Amino acid sequence: MSEELIPETPEEAAEAEPIKQRKNGLYPGISDELAENMKSGWADTELHGLEPIPQAVHTAARRAALSARFPGERLVIPAGNLKTRSNDTEYAFRASTEYAYLTGDRTQDSVLVLEPAGSGDRAGHEATLYLLPRSNRENGEFWLDGQGELWVGRRNSLAEAGQLLGIPAKDVRELPAALAEATGPVRVVRGHDAGVEGALTDKVTAERDEELRVFLSEARLVKDAFEVAELQKACDATARGFEDVVRVLDKAEATSERYIEGTFFLRARVEGNDIGYGSICAAGPHATTLHWVRNDGAVRPGELLLLDAGVETDELYTADVTRTLPINGTFSPLQRKIYDAVYEAQEAGIAAVKPGAAFRDFHDAAQRVLVEKLVEWGLLGDLSVEKVLELGLQRRWTLHGTGHMLGMDVHDCAAARTESYVNGILEPGVCLTVEPGLYFQADDLTVPEEYRGIGVRIEDDILVTEDGNRNLSDKLPRRAEDIEAWMAGLKG
Repeated sequence: MSEELIPETPEEAAEAEPIKQRKNGLYPGISDELAENMKSGWADTELHGLEPIPQAVHTAARRAALSARFPGERLVIPAGNLKTRSNDTEYAFRASTEYAYLTGDRTQDSVLVLEPAGSGDRAGHEATLYLLPRSNRENGEFWLDGQGELWVGRRNSLAEAGQLLGIPAKDVRELPAALAEATGPVRVVRGHDAGVEGALTDKVTAERDEELRVFLSEARLVKDAFEVAELQKACDATARGFEDVVRVLDKAEATSERYIEGTFFLRARVEGNDIGYGSICAAGPHATTLHWVRNDGAVRPGELLLLDAGVETDELYTADVTRTLPINGTFSPLQRKIYDAVYEAQEAGIAAVKPGAAFRDFHDAAQRVLVEKLVEWGLLGDLSVEKVLELGLQRRWTLHGTGHMLGMDVHDCAAARTESYVNGILEPGVCLTVEPGLYFQADDLTVPEEYRGIGVRIEDDILVTEDGNRNLSDKLPRRAEDIEAWMAGLKG
């Protein structure tokens, strides 16, 4: 390619960056003839008449609610960028929850902008998606750029994205200029795209941006029909992942907890996007470590396996399920006693999940049962149940809260205000986990030696319904005898 084809204007220079890099020696061995050859001979693959994604009607309703909350303000919601894993490799991309919730899109470097439109009774917003378009073939971008489509795969064109998502799409490289010209109040969801935030430094405040983040978090407290279906899909796939694990426990015994981790991960990738969080595959005394994700320990017959794992669907909704399983298929008497106590506590917690109940009720119900058991077993001296609850002494062995909201994030709605979440009232459409546990550390001298190193948690995903609740993860057994029968059937 001759020197005079190198553009001179800043705009042309940006578009021709791959060409300049080749000229500067970053792409050695590329002849002018090859560069010219790669420009042509490619079929037109543009897709036409695409139907909107099933989620589009729901994302439109979510954007309408957001628009009503912040009339007359420009709202900027980024998807986020690739994050470096090591040197020149990146982690797999996962779009920000706020962006995916409002668009149904999951592509990197994308940004949703809601521009104020109309006034008075007609006040609202016009939504625009700023996306990476198809790679340019004229300047060699598609094969010379590390994010070109020849390297990372085909992207939707802007027209295709608009049809699929129901939102007009523009080239994200036009966004800096659009943001620079922005007037009036602006809010941005922070923490996902430093470049977008930098372009808005003089236009936004942390306090106002936090109000946007809080609103989007609280908007997810009540799930719509699409979200409930996705959570059910996630739970069903997760149940199959647990079955996979039971079938290969003998192989895990010959290797380590990592065999369990890898087995479940396979199911998550086959049926969904990924795991929703780092799987906890905790065998033996590792079960007493709440977030054991090293998963490099031994798997021994006679001990328990605490498996806490969830499949994330392609639409980014995750299950969060825990079962504690006897590795050899049968609980010992002491393991059974502790397991049954946790099961009874979970039953009490689930029963407390219903419309009109306080969010804290299910935690209080489960904790009371566990305290009753600890007192009955003589682990708290002569203290009464009420006194133990008053002092919180049971927390030495119960450790954590009994559950949390669930949705696109495993700990969903985390930015919601206390009065809306922890001190809130349950209503139909809320989805949460109920997950009591007892954990006796291997070095805890306050309990009998035979208790030490035993950890038990049972966790299910519970949807609040009009007349009570529904266990979305009920395809997995919970009672000890049912666990044993289920494992025996899977092992054949």
